[in-house]
Amino acid sequence: MSFLYFLEEIRNPVLDFLFSIVTLFGEETVFMAVGMIVFWCVNKQKGYYLLSVGFVGTVINQFLKITFRVPRPWVKDPNFTIVESAREAASGYSFPSGHTQTSVGLFGGLALKFRNRAVRIASIALCVLVPLSRMYLGVHTPADVGVSIVIALVLIFALAPLFEKAEKSPKVMYALLFSLTGIMLAYLLFISFWSFPEEVFHVDNVHNYTSAVKNAYTLTGCMLGFLVVYTVDLKWLKFDTKAVWWVQLIKIAGGLVLVLAVKELLRAPLAAILPENTWARMIRYFLMVVTAGTLWPITFKYFAKLGGKKE
Repeated sequence: MSFLYFLEEIRNPVLDFLFSIVTLFGEETVFMAVGMIVFWCVNKQKGYYLLSVGFVGTVINQFLKITFRVPRPWVKDPNFTIVESAREAASGYSFPSGHTQTSVGLFGGLALKFRNRAVRIASIALCVLVPLSRMYLGVHTPADVGVSIVIALVLIFALAPLFEKAEKSPKVMYALLFSLTGIMLAYLLFISFWSFPEEVFHVDNVHNYTSAVKNAYTLTGCMLGFLVVYTVDLKWLKFDTKAVWWVQLIKIAGGLVLVLAVKELLRAPLAAILPENTWARMIRYFLMVVTAGTLWPITFKYFAKLGGKKE
């Protein structure tokens, strides 16, 4: 806590604002958007890689949170204050840091996979600044962010050679995707059937368990979607990621709007049809991934023609 108290002493409105912006780069929305942009416009295999690093990292992160159940810094020490604007996004247990896990996994993967100097510098900077922002805002301890950084780095370097092999062999890719889906299903079974202590379900803590359950169904839906997307593209679609710059902008803008629409417009209907909102969440994220990876890319060849590219 001593380091957090040091950061508390140097807080000021300017730094509060800057770090509140920086910390957004660890949000799920940024992670999904960057992953899809790489998948649509740069390299499909790198897109699979970045998104998989994030999905597996989230499973490990959520498993550790619900297992160790470490309270947030201001709960452990009532004398400690946080930047209030960060409180809403700091729900759940403290250890390890989800924002750090997501940001280091995503931007560390970008730094490893892309040779562009500007991309690498920006990515490495965010790998440092996002974890620092979590501590500056007062919502995580050095232990929280440190463990998340280590997990993210291990996944970045462990999965990279596997996806490189998968790029040359559909059998390897299927083995990899099925293995990752198995991890998601194992976590889903764990969170659904493990006998947790009563404190987990206390009114003050139950949102932590609820969050863990939601993530389990979300990630399983995403990975099942990956299997469909890879199969459809391998056997039929085979879309090209290359296009002129303004076509790429159309692909990005249109795709993000479409995926967001699927996410929001299906929320109420699926929740009404299915008695358990968790299953509705799994189906919704499955459909989001399938939409992003198959339905939207169907349009790319028409955009390519508009951009002057011949079939």
